[in-house]
Amino acid sequence: MTSDSALLQRHHPQLFKSFFQGSFPCSTACRTPGKRLDMVISSGHDMLLEKDYAALAAQRLYTARDGARWHLIEKVPGHYDWSSFLPMVQAAKQHEMQIIWELAHFGYPDHLTVWKTSFIEHFARFARAMAEVMRNEGITQPFFTPVNQISFWSWAGADVAWFNPHVTNRGKELKRQLVRATLAAIQSIREIYPDARFVLTDPLVQIASDPRNPDSKPYADAQHQAQFEAWDMLAGRIDSELGGNESCLDIIGLNYYPDNHWFFPGEPMPETHPLRQPLHRLLAQCWQRYQRPLLLAETGAEGESRASWLQHVSEEVKLALDQGIGIEGISLYPVVEYPAWADDRRSPGALFGLGDPNGNRTLHEALALVLRSQQIKFQARCQGE
Repeated sequence: MTSDSALLQRHHPQLFKSFFQGSFPCSTACRTPGKRLDMVISSGHDMLLEKDYAALAAQRLYTARDGARWHLIEKVPGHYDWSSFLPMVQAAKQHEMQIIWELAHFGYPDHLTVWKTSFIEHFARFARAMAEVMRNEGITQPFFTPVNQISFWSWAGADVAWFNPHVTNRGKELKRQLVRATLAAIQSIREIYPDARFVLTDPLVQIASDPRNPDSKPYADAQHQAQFEAWDMLAGRIDSELGGNESCLDIIGLNYYPDNHWFFPGEPMPETHPLRQPLHRLLAQCWQRYQRPLLLAETGAEGESRASWLQHVSEEVKLALDQGIGIEGISLYPVVEYPAWADDRRSPGALFGLGDPNGNRTLHEALALVLRSQQIKFQARCQGE
């Protein structure tokens, strides 16, 4: 039996429609100038909306992350074509899916320059117009992610030039600009939906100093702390001139994978290394720092590791919940398969495979079994058994 004091300490998630969730791949990054990804298309999700939402609901995943594709909606400056978005809203509504809508997942319209003030102005108007469309469709109590993974985008796009805006040594500048855009979008959406909720995503990582190089510790510590910069900016705790405040820091979305641990400056940390911090301790760091609801917004492993990874993550999350850490959900990414955005290979870590010629996706049975067993355990746990 569990003691009464332990039951009182436990956190009982209740924010989302389902604790276990699915994240659809929806990046629209430009890997090279003129070569844009659209992972909604490459995964087949655009053609299989009805089936995809129904398939998630059949697996008791009633909450999902999905994306509006800004580059399609605002091809012409100031003019919005909602033909790519409305079917998503309507299909989700039909299948009673709760969607956390992303507005910018590494992509933006070709006519905009991310460094200019006009980028923020366009994004704020787009956010408001999108909220109006959703309100007109009868959507209540909405969730949004204005800019997906501000810190990762800043590094990938403006430090190492993996994708747009394809520059180096300007990561901090891009981070500040994306924070400004996020704050402007939050304000615009709240004009339409005062009760809107915002999931603010970034990677959850551990960066440790290499034991063979103790002099690296200050640099490793600084890099580890840098993962919190965007959230601190949004809350106005640092760089207050950007306009952040605590009311803008809502739900902390954490993206966590097996390789999110490394030694400074970049050597991977083996899973069995004694310095590797377990997930529940990393979650505790975020909880102690922000005291905001936490969502594992993306997690998954490739190949045959995907089932055991979900088992591991679920057990770590149980430990966190038992310690009173306010984690509200675990979202599987990718929930449907896609050709990986980095190198066009298939990404074999999904719950559902690519669609066949009849539009049917194969369910990964081992992952589905672990998912169902964990859903049962979490349900029993929430009922106090």
